[in-house]
Amino acid sequence: MALTGRAGLIAALGAIGVLFAPRPAYAVLGLLLSLGALIVIDLLFAGGVRPLRFRRGGEHLVRLGESVAVELIVENPGRRRVRGTLRDAWPPSAGPSPRHLRLDVPGGERRRLVTTLTPSRRGDREAVTITVRSLGPLGVAARQGSHHVPWTVRVLPPFLSRKHLPAKLSRLRELEGQHPALVRGQGTEFDSLREYVVGDDVRSIDWRATARRSDVVVRTWRPERDRRVLIVLDTGRTSAGRIGTSPIPAAAGPRGDTSLSRPNGPGGGMDAGTAGWPRLDWSMDAALLLAALATRAGDRVDFLAHDRAVRAWMSGASRTDSLSALVNVMAPIEAELVEADSASMVAAVLARAKRRCLVVLLTDLNPAAMEEGLLPVLPQLASRHVVLVAAAADPRVAEMAAGRGTAERVYDAAAAEHLRGERARLTARLRRHGCEVVDATPDDLAPALADTYLALKAQGRL
Repeated sequence: MALTGRAGLIAALGAIGVLFAPRPAYAVLGLLLSLGALIVIDLLFAGGVRPLRFRRGGEHLVRLGESVAVELIVENPGRRRVRGTLRDAWPPSAGPSPRHLRLDVPGGERRRLVTTLTPSRRGDREAVTITVRSLGPLGVAARQGSHHVPWTVRVLPPFLSRKHLPAKLSRLRELEGQHPALVRGQGTEFDSLREYVVGDDVRSIDWRATARRSDVVVRTWRPERDRRVLIVLDTGRTSAGRIGTSPIPAAAGPRGDTSLSRPNGPGGGMDAGTAGWPRLDWSMDAALLLAALATRAGDRVDFLAHDRAVRAWMSGASRTDSLSALVNVMAPIEAELVEADSASMVAAVLARAKRRCLVVLLTDLNPAAMEEGLLPVLPQLASRHVVLVAAAADPRVAEMAAGRGTAERVYDAAAAEHLRGERARLTARLRRHGCEVVDATPDDLAPALADTYLALKAQGRL
Protein backbone atom coordinates (compact mmCIF):
# COMPACT_ATOMS: atom_id res chain seq x y z
CA MET A 1 0.00 0.00 0.00
CA ALA A 2 1.12 3.55 -0.71
CA LEU A 3 -0.47 6.92 0.06
CA THR A 4 -0.55 9.63 -2.60
CA GLY A 5 -0.11 13.37 -2.37
CA ARG A 6 -3.89 13.74 -2.39
CA ALA A 7 -4.05 11.90 0.94
CA GLY A 8 -1.52 14.31 2.39
CA LEU A 9 -3.54 17.27 1.12
CA ILE A 10 -6.73 15.91 2.70
CA ALA A 11 -4.89 15.35 5.99
CA ALA A 12 -3.51 18.90 5.92
CA LEU A 13 -6.91 20.46 5.27
CA GLY A 14 -8.42 18.29 7.99
CA ALA A 15 -5.72 19.41 10.44
CA ILE A 16 -6.60 23.03 9.75
CA GLY A 17 -10.26 22.22 10.44
CA VAL A 18 -9.30 20.56 13.72
CA LEU A 19 -7.70 23.80 14.92
CA PHE A 20 -11.03 25.61 14.67
CA ALA A 21 -13.25 22.76 15.89
CA PRO A 22 -14.99 23.23 19.26
CA ARG A 23 -14.04 19.69 20.26
CA PRO A 24 -10.60 18.91 18.74
CA ALA A 25 -10.47 15.33 20.01
CA TYR A 26 -13.70 14.38 18.21
CA ALA A 27 -12.54 16.27 15.12
CA VAL A 28 -9.27 14.33 15.02
CA LEU A 29 -11.14 11.06 15.40
CA GLY A 30 -13.53 12.00 12.62
CA LEU A 31 -10.64 13.01 10.38
CA LEU A 32 -8.87 9.73 10.92
CA LEU A 33 -12.00 7.69 10.32
CA SER A 34 -12.82 9.60 7.15
CA LEU A 35 -9.30 9.30 5.80
CA GLY A 36 -9.21 5.61 6.68
CA ALA A 37 -12.50 5.03 4.89
CA LEU A 38 -11.17 6.75 1.75
CA ILE A 39 -8.04 4.63 1.88
CA VAL A 40 -10.01 1.40 2.26
CA ILE A 41 -12.29 2.30 -0.66
CA ASP A 42 -9.30 3.05 -2.90
CA LEU A 43 -7.52 -0.17 -1.96
CA LEU A 44 -10.67 -2.24 -2.55
CA PHE A 45 -11.29 -0.88 -6.04
CA ALA A 46 -7.67 -0.41 -7.22
CA GLY A 47 -6.44 -2.92 -9.77
CA GLY A 48 -4.09 -5.62 -8.49
CA VAL A 49 -0.39 -5.28 -9.29
CA ARG A 50 0.83 -8.76 -8.38
CA PRO A 51 -1.05 -10.61 -11.17
CA LEU A 52 0.47 -8.34 -13.83
CA ARG A 53 2.66 -10.06 -16.42
CA PHE A 54 5.65 -8.47 -18.08
CA ARG A 55 7.70 -9.19 -21.16
CA ARG A 56 10.68 -7.25 -22.46
CA GLY A 57 11.95 -6.66 -25.97
CA GLY A 58 14.40 -4.48 -27.85
CA GLU A 59 18.13 -4.34 -28.47
CA HIS A 60 20.83 -5.92 -26.34
CA LEU A 61 23.73 -3.92 -27.79
CA VAL A 62 24.43 -0.19 -28.01
CA ARG A 63 27.55 1.87 -28.59
CA LEU A 64 28.62 4.33 -25.96
CA GLY A 65 27.23 7.77 -26.82
CA GLU A 66 24.16 6.35 -28.57
CA SER A 67 20.66 5.55 -27.29
CA VAL A 68 18.65 2.34 -27.37
CA ALA A 69 14.96 1.65 -26.73
CA VAL A 70 13.89 -1.17 -24.41
CA GLU A 71 10.25 -2.23 -24.74
CA LEU A 72 8.11 -3.46 -21.87
CA ILE A 73 4.84 -5.27 -22.55
CA VAL A 74 2.45 -5.08 -19.57
CA GLU A 75 -0.44 -7.57 -19.55
CA ASN A 76 -3.32 -7.33 -17.09
CA PRO A 77 -5.00 -10.75 -16.68
CA GLY A 78 -7.42 -9.45 -14.02
CA ARG A 79 -10.84 -7.86 -14.45
CA ARG A 80 -10.12 -4.48 -12.84
CA ARG A 81 -8.38 -1.66 -14.63
CA VAL A 82 -4.82 -0.92 -13.48
CA ARG A 83 -4.27 2.82 -13.60
CA GLY A 84 -1.26 4.58 -12.14
CA THR A 85 2.50 4.83 -12.67
CA LEU A 86 5.30 2.39 -13.45
CA ARG A 87 8.99 2.81 -12.76
CA ASP A 88 11.44 0.69 -14.75
CA ALA A 89 14.56 0.92 -12.58
CA TRP A 90 18.05 0.71 -14.16
CA PRO A 91 21.50 1.63 -12.84
CA PRO A 92 22.13 5.40 -13.05
CA SER A 93 24.93 4.87 -15.59
CA ALA A 94 22.38 3.29 -17.96
CA GLY A 95 20.75 6.71 -18.36
CA PRO A 96 17.07 5.59 -18.35
CA SER A 97 14.43 8.06 -19.53
CA PRO A 98 11.73 8.72 -18.49
CA ARG A 99 12.03 7.70 -14.87
CA HIS A 100 8.26 7.18 -14.44
CA LEU A 101 5.79 5.94 -17.04
CA ARG A 102 2.02 6.43 -16.99
CA LEU A 103 0.19 3.11 -16.90
CA ASP A 104 -3.42 2.45 -17.87
CA VAL A 105 -4.24 -1.20 -18.67
CA PRO A 106 -7.88 -2.36 -18.76
CA GLY A 107 -8.64 -5.89 -17.61
CA GLY A 108 -7.67 -8.58 -20.10
CA GLU A 109 -5.59 -6.17 -22.22
CA ARG A 110 -1.94 -5.27 -22.63
CA ARG A 111 0.05 -2.09 -23.18
CA ARG A 112 3.49 -1.35 -24.62
CA LEU A 113 5.83 1.02 -22.75
CA VAL A 114 9.26 2.20 -23.92
CA THR A 115 12.28 3.23 -21.83
CA THR A 116 15.15 4.94 -23.64
CA LEU A 117 18.65 4.17 -22.36
CA THR A 118 21.56 6.53 -23.02
CA PRO A 119 24.47 4.87 -21.17
CA SER A 120 27.39 6.90 -19.88
CA ARG A 121 29.75 3.95 -19.32
CA ARG A 122 30.84 0.78 -21.06
CA GLY A 123 29.91 -2.69 -19.90
CA ASP A 124 26.77 -4.67 -19.11
CA ARG A 125 23.77 -2.79 -17.77
CA GLU A 126 21.10 -4.96 -16.15
CA ALA A 127 17.52 -4.01 -15.33
CA VAL A 128 16.88 -3.84 -11.58
CA THR A 129 13.15 -3.96 -10.76
CA ILE A 130 9.81 -2.82 -12.12
CA THR A 131 7.66 -1.05 -9.54
CA VAL A 132 3.97 -0.52 -10.26
CA ARG A 133 1.68 1.79 -8.29
CA SER A 134 -2.03 1.17 -9.03
CA LEU A 135 -4.26 4.07 -7.97
CA GLY A 136 -7.77 3.72 -6.59
CA PRO A 137 -10.74 5.66 -7.98
CA LEU A 138 -10.36 8.46 -5.40
CA GLY A 139 -6.61 8.83 -5.88
CA VAL A 140 -5.94 8.75 -2.12
CA ALA A 141 -4.18 5.40 -1.82
CA ALA A 142 -2.61 2.91 -4.20
CA ARG A 143 -1.53 -0.68 -4.33
CA GLN A 144 2.20 -1.06 -4.95
CA GLY A 145 4.34 -4.03 -5.89
CA SER A 146 7.64 -4.86 -7.57
CA HIS A 147 8.55 -7.39 -10.24
CA HIS A 148 11.92 -8.55 -11.52
CA VAL A 149 12.02 -8.80 -15.31
CA PRO A 150 15.64 -9.45 -16.36
CA TRP A 151 17.17 -7.71 -19.36
CA THR A 152 20.80 -6.86 -20.13
CA VAL A 153 22.13 -4.20 -22.47
CA ARG A 154 25.82 -4.38 -23.33
CA VAL A 155 27.39 -0.97 -23.91
CA LEU A 156 30.15 -1.29 -26.52
CA PRO A 157 33.19 0.94 -27.05
CA PRO A 158 32.26 3.79 -29.42
CA PHE A 159 35.08 3.19 -31.96
CA LEU A 160 35.53 6.91 -32.66
CA SER A 161 38.74 6.30 -34.61
CA ARG A 162 36.64 4.69 -37.33
CA LYS A 163 36.78 8.05 -39.16
CA HIS A 164 40.46 7.34 -39.96
CA LEU A 165 39.73 3.95 -41.52
CA PRO A 166 39.06 5.09 -45.15
CA ALA A 167 42.40 6.89 -45.38
CA LYS A 168 44.29 3.94 -43.91
CA LEU A 169 42.54 1.50 -46.25
CA SER A 170 43.56 3.68 -49.19
CA ARG A 171 47.19 3.37 -48.13
CA LEU A 172 46.74 -0.35 -47.69
CA ARG A 173 45.42 -0.69 -51.24
CA GLU A 174 48.49 1.13 -52.51
CA LEU A 175 50.69 -1.39 -50.75
CA GLU A 176 48.73 -4.26 -52.22
CA GLY A 177 49.05 -2.87 -55.75
CA GLN A 178 45.41 -2.02 -56.31
CA HIS A 179 46.45 1.58 -56.93
CA PRO A 180 49.21 2.46 -59.42
CA ALA A 181 51.74 2.98 -56.65
CA LEU A 182 54.80 0.76 -56.57
CA VAL A 183 56.32 -0.62 -53.38
CA ARG A 184 60.07 -0.24 -53.75
CA GLY A 185 62.59 -2.39 -52.06
CA GLN A 186 62.29 -5.80 -50.52
CA GLY A 187 58.77 -6.91 -49.75
CA THR A 188 57.26 -10.03 -48.35
CA GLU A 189 55.50 -11.83 -51.22
CA PHE A 190 56.49 -11.90 -54.88
CA ASP A 191 53.92 -10.21 -57.09
CA SER A 192 55.20 -9.72 -60.66
CA LEU A 193 58.10 -8.62 -62.89
CA ARG A 194 58.52 -5.23 -64.53
CA GLU A 195 61.21 -3.12 -66.15
CA TYR A 196 63.72 -1.34 -63.95
CA VAL A 197 63.25 2.40 -63.38
CA VAL A 198 65.58 4.84 -61.69
CA GLY A 199 65.16 4.67 -57.95
CA ASP A 200 64.32 0.98 -57.69
CA ASP A 201 66.20 -1.07 -55.13
CA VAL A 202 68.95 -2.98 -56.94
CA ARG A 203 68.35 -5.92 -54.61
CA SER A 204 65.01 -6.42 -56.39
CA ILE A 205 66.68 -7.10 -59.76
CA ASP A 206 65.82 -10.54 -61.12
CA TRP A 207 69.10 -11.51 -62.87
CA ARG A 208 67.72 -14.64 -64.51
CA ALA A 209 64.83 -12.75 -66.09
CA THR A 210 67.24 -9.95 -67.06
CA ALA A 211 69.51 -12.45 -68.81
CA ARG A 212 66.59 -13.65 -70.93
CA ARG A 213 65.64 -10.11 -71.97
CA SER A 214 67.44 -7.04 -73.24
CA ASP A 215 66.19 -4.84 -70.36
CA VAL A 216 66.86 -4.97 -66.65
CA VAL A 217 63.90 -6.58 -64.85
CA VAL A 218 62.98 -6.19 -61.20
CA ARG A 219 60.60 -8.04 -58.95
CA THR A 220 57.65 -6.21 -57.39
CA TRP A 221 56.41 -7.19 -54.00
CA ARG A 222 53.21 -6.98 -52.05
CA PRO A 223 52.62 -7.28 -48.33
CA GLU A 224 52.19 -10.82 -47.12
CA ARG A 225 48.71 -11.82 -46.08
CA ASP A 226 47.42 -14.20 -43.43
CA ARG A 227 49.81 -13.01 -40.77
CA ARG A 228 48.86 -12.95 -37.11
CA VAL A 229 48.47 -9.77 -35.06
CA LEU A 230 48.16 -10.24 -31.31
CA ILE A 231 46.84 -7.14 -29.51
CA VAL A 232 47.74 -7.12 -25.82
CA LEU A 233 45.87 -4.65 -23.61
CA ASP A 234 47.39 -3.68 -20.27
CA THR A 235 44.54 -3.41 -17.74
CA GLY A 236 46.73 -2.61 -14.72
CA ARG A 237 46.52 0.45 -12.50
CA THR A 238 48.23 2.81 -14.97
CA SER A 239 45.41 2.22 -17.47
CA ALA A 240 42.90 3.83 -15.09
CA GLY A 241 44.46 7.30 -15.34
CA ARG A 242 42.36 9.88 -17.17
CA ILE A 243 44.00 11.83 -19.99
CA GLY A 244 42.92 14.00 -22.90
CA THR A 245 39.38 15.27 -23.41
CA SER A 246 36.33 13.03 -23.50
CA PRO A 247 34.84 13.05 -27.02
CA ILE A 248 31.53 11.66 -25.73
CA PRO A 249 29.03 14.36 -24.61
CA ALA A 250 27.92 14.26 -20.98
CA ALA A 251 24.71 12.35 -20.36
CA ALA A 252 22.61 14.24 -17.84
CA GLY A 253 21.15 12.33 -14.91
CA PRO A 254 17.56 12.32 -13.68
CA ARG A 255 17.64 15.99 -12.65
CA GLY A 256 20.33 17.24 -14.98
CA ASP A 257 22.97 15.72 -12.76
CA THR A 258 26.15 14.92 -14.65
CA SER A 259 28.02 13.59 -11.64
CA LEU A 260 29.76 10.30 -12.23
CA SER A 261 30.53 7.25 -10.24
CA ARG A 262 34.02 6.00 -9.51
CA PRO A 263 36.32 5.46 -12.50
CA ASN A 264 36.83 1.85 -11.49
CA GLY A 265 33.20 1.11 -10.74
CA PRO A 266 31.42 -1.97 -11.94
CA GLY A 267 30.85 -2.54 -15.60
CA GLY A 268 33.51 -0.57 -17.39
CA GLY A 269 35.93 2.25 -16.94
CA MET A 270 34.65 5.11 -19.07
CA ASP A 271 32.38 7.89 -17.92
CA ALA A 272 31.06 10.59 -20.18
CA GLY A 273 31.27 14.24 -19.32
CA THR A 274 34.58 14.15 -17.47
CA ALA A 275 37.81 15.93 -18.30
CA GLY A 276 39.12 12.87 -20.08
CA TRP A 277 38.86 9.19 -20.86
CA PRO A 278 40.81 6.55 -18.96
CA ARG A 279 43.98 5.49 -20.77
CA LEU A 280 42.38 2.03 -21.10
CA ASP A 281 39.66 3.38 -23.38
CA TRP A 282 42.05 5.34 -25.59
CA SER A 283 43.96 2.07 -26.00
CA MET A 284 40.77 0.23 -26.89
CA ASP A 285 39.93 2.79 -29.55
CA ALA A 286 43.38 2.41 -31.10
CA ALA A 287 43.11 -1.38 -30.95
CA LEU A 288 39.80 -1.31 -32.83
CA LEU A 289 41.23 0.75 -35.68
CA LEU A 290 44.25 -1.53 -35.92
CA ALA A 291 42.04 -4.62 -35.88
CA ALA A 292 39.78 -3.25 -38.61
CA LEU A 293 42.80 -2.42 -40.78
CA ALA A 294 44.56 -5.73 -40.17
CA THR A 295 41.50 -7.82 -41.02
CA ARG A 296 41.09 -5.88 -44.28
CA ALA A 297 44.75 -6.62 -44.99
CA GLY A 298 44.04 -10.34 -44.65
CA ASP A 299 45.74 -10.78 -41.28
CA ARG A 300 44.28 -12.69 -38.34
CA VAL A 301 43.70 -10.67 -35.18
CA ASP A 302 43.79 -12.11 -31.65
CA PHE A 303 43.28 -10.19 -28.43
CA LEU A 304 44.57 -10.55 -24.87
CA ALA A 305 43.73 -8.37 -21.85
CA HIS A 306 46.07 -8.83 -18.91
CA ASP A 307 47.25 -7.25 -15.66
CA ARG A 308 48.19 -9.87 -13.07
CA ALA A 309 46.05 -12.49 -14.78
CA VAL A 310 44.31 -12.96 -18.10
CA ARG A 311 41.14 -10.83 -18.08
CA ALA A 312 39.97 -11.57 -21.62
CA TRP A 313 41.10 -13.69 -24.55
CA MET A 314 39.79 -13.78 -28.12
CA SER A 315 41.16 -16.07 -30.80
CA GLY A 316 39.97 -17.93 -33.85
CA ALA A 317 37.35 -15.43 -35.00
CA SER A 318 36.83 -15.24 -38.74
CA ARG A 319 37.87 -12.10 -40.58
CA THR A 320 34.26 -11.08 -41.12
CA ASP A 321 33.35 -11.51 -37.44
CA SER A 322 36.67 -10.45 -35.91
CA LEU A 323 35.82 -6.80 -35.28
CA SER A 324 32.37 -7.46 -33.78
CA ALA A 325 33.83 -10.20 -31.58
CA LEU A 326 36.59 -7.87 -30.41
CA VAL A 327 34.14 -5.10 -29.52
CA ASN A 328 32.02 -7.54 -27.50
CA VAL A 329 35.04 -8.88 -25.62
CA MET A 330 36.28 -5.38 -24.81
CA ALA A 331 32.96 -4.00 -23.55
CA PRO A 332 33.01 -5.33 -19.94
CA ILE A 333 36.76 -4.89 -19.37
CA GLU A 334 37.74 -2.39 -16.71
CA ALA A 335 40.99 -1.18 -15.25
CA GLU A 336 42.16 -3.11 -12.21
CA LEU A 337 43.89 -1.11 -9.48
CA VAL A 338 46.81 -3.53 -9.24
CA GLU A 339 50.35 -3.45 -10.57
CA ALA A 340 50.63 -5.28 -13.87
CA ASP A 341 52.75 -8.44 -13.89
CA SER A 342 54.85 -8.18 -17.07
CA ALA A 343 56.46 -11.58 -16.62
CA SER A 344 53.05 -13.24 -16.43
CA MET A 345 51.91 -11.26 -19.47
CA VAL A 346 54.92 -12.35 -21.54
CA ALA A 347 54.38 -15.95 -20.48
CA ALA A 348 50.71 -15.72 -21.54
CA VAL A 349 51.71 -14.30 -24.93
CA LEU A 350 54.36 -16.97 -25.57
CA ALA A 351 51.96 -19.73 -24.56
CA ARG A 352 49.33 -18.52 -27.03
CA ALA A 353 51.51 -17.35 -29.92
CA LYS A 354 53.64 -20.27 -31.07
CA ARG A 355 54.46 -18.84 -34.50
CA ARG A 356 56.15 -15.51 -35.15
CA CYS A 357 53.64 -12.66 -35.19
CA LEU A 358 53.21 -8.97 -34.49
CA VAL A 359 52.60 -8.37 -30.78
CA VAL A 360 51.06 -4.94 -30.14
CA LEU A 361 51.28 -4.00 -26.47
CA LEU A 362 49.00 -1.10 -25.50
CA THR A 363 50.24 0.20 -22.18
CA ASP A 364 51.68 3.28 -20.48
CA LEU A 365 55.29 4.39 -20.89
CA ASN A 366 55.76 4.78 -17.17
CA PRO A 367 59.55 4.67 -16.61
CA ALA A 368 59.41 3.22 -13.09
CA ALA A 369 56.87 0.51 -13.96
CA MET A 370 58.64 -0.35 -17.23
CA GLU A 371 62.11 -0.68 -15.73
CA GLU A 372 60.90 -3.03 -13.01
CA GLY A 373 58.32 -4.88 -15.10
CA LEU A 374 58.59 -5.08 -18.89
CA LEU A 375 62.23 -4.30 -19.70
CA PRO A 376 63.74 -7.33 -17.90
CA VAL A 377 61.46 -9.77 -19.78
CA LEU A 378 61.25 -7.90 -23.09
CA PRO A 379 64.23 -9.67 -24.77
CA GLN A 380 62.47 -12.99 -24.32
CA LEU A 381 59.44 -11.66 -26.20
CA ALA A 382 61.31 -9.66 -28.85
CA SER A 383 63.48 -12.63 -29.81
CA ARG A 384 60.45 -14.58 -31.01
CA HIS A 385 58.04 -11.90 -32.21
CA VAL A 386 57.89 -8.43 -33.72
CA VAL A 387 56.97 -6.22 -30.77
CA LEU A 388 55.21 -2.87 -31.06
CA VAL A 389 54.67 -0.86 -27.88
CA ALA A 390 52.02 1.87 -28.08
CA ALA A 391 51.05 4.36 -25.39
CA ALA A 392 48.92 7.47 -25.06
CA ALA A 393 50.83 10.49 -23.74
CA ASP A 394 49.10 12.96 -21.46
CA PRO A 395 48.71 16.24 -23.42
CA ARG A 396 48.74 18.21 -20.18
CA VAL A 397 52.44 17.46 -19.83
CA ALA A 398 53.16 19.37 -23.05
CA GLU A 399 50.98 22.23 -21.84
CA MET A 400 52.85 22.36 -18.54
CA ALA A 401 56.21 22.28 -20.32
CA ALA A 402 55.25 25.44 -22.21
CA GLY A 403 54.20 27.28 -19.05
CA ARG A 404 56.01 30.46 -18.08
CA GLY A 405 55.24 33.70 -16.28
CA THR A 406 55.19 32.71 -12.61
CA ALA A 407 57.53 30.74 -10.39
CA GLU A 408 54.91 28.01 -9.94
CA ARG A 409 54.46 27.58 -13.70
CA VAL A 410 58.22 27.48 -14.22
CA TYR A 411 58.55 24.70 -11.64
CA ASP A 412 55.71 22.84 -13.36
CA ALA A 413 57.48 23.27 -16.70
CA ALA A 414 60.71 21.87 -15.27
CA ALA A 415 58.89 18.83 -13.87
CA ALA A 416 57.15 18.28 -17.21
CA GLU A 417 60.44 18.48 -19.13
CA HIS A 418 62.00 15.99 -16.73
CA LEU A 419 59.10 13.58 -17.33
CA ARG A 420 59.37 14.01 -21.10
CA GLY A 421 63.10 13.31 -20.92
CA GLU A 422 62.55 10.10 -18.97
CA ARG A 423 59.91 9.05 -21.48
CA ALA A 424 62.30 9.70 -24.39
CA ARG A 425 65.07 7.68 -22.72
CA LEU A 426 62.64 4.82 -22.13
CA THR A 427 61.59 4.93 -25.79
CA ALA A 428 65.24 4.73 -26.86
CA ARG A 429 65.82 1.71 -24.62
CA LEU A 430 62.79 -0.07 -26.07
CA ARG A 431 64.05 0.53 -29.59
CA ARG A 432 67.48 -0.81 -28.69
CA HIS A 433 65.69 -4.04 -27.76
CA GLY A 434 64.31 -4.15 -31.30
CA CYS A 435 60.82 -2.86 -30.48
CA GLU A 436 58.81 -0.35 -32.43
CA VAL A 437 57.36 2.42 -30.25
CA VAL A 438 54.34 4.64 -30.80
CA ASP A 439 54.09 7.47 -28.27
CA ALA A 440 51.32 9.88 -29.26
CA THR A 441 48.63 12.05 -27.74
CA PRO A 442 45.29 10.34 -27.14
CA ASP A 443 43.65 11.79 -30.26
CA ASP A 444 46.61 10.78 -32.44
CA LEU A 445 47.29 7.35 -30.95
CA ALA A 446 44.93 5.34 -33.17
CA PRO A 447 46.08 6.79 -36.55
CA ALA A 448 49.74 6.70 -35.49
CA LEU A 449 49.45 3.02 -34.55
CA ALA A 450 47.78 2.26 -37.88
CA ASP A 451 50.53 4.11 -39.76
CA THR A 452 53.22 2.12 -37.97
CA TYR A 453 51.45 -1.14 -38.86
CA LEU A 454 51.34 -0.10 -42.53
CA ALA A 455 55.01 0.89 -42.42
CA LEU A 456 55.94 -2.55 -41.06
CA LYS A 457 53.92 -4.09 -43.89
CA ALA A 458 55.73 -1.98 -46.48
CA GLN A 459 59.13 -2.86 -45.03
CA GLY A 460 58.33 -6.57 -45.20
CA ARG A 461 58.70 -7.07 -41.46
CA LEU A 462 55.36 -8.83 -41.11
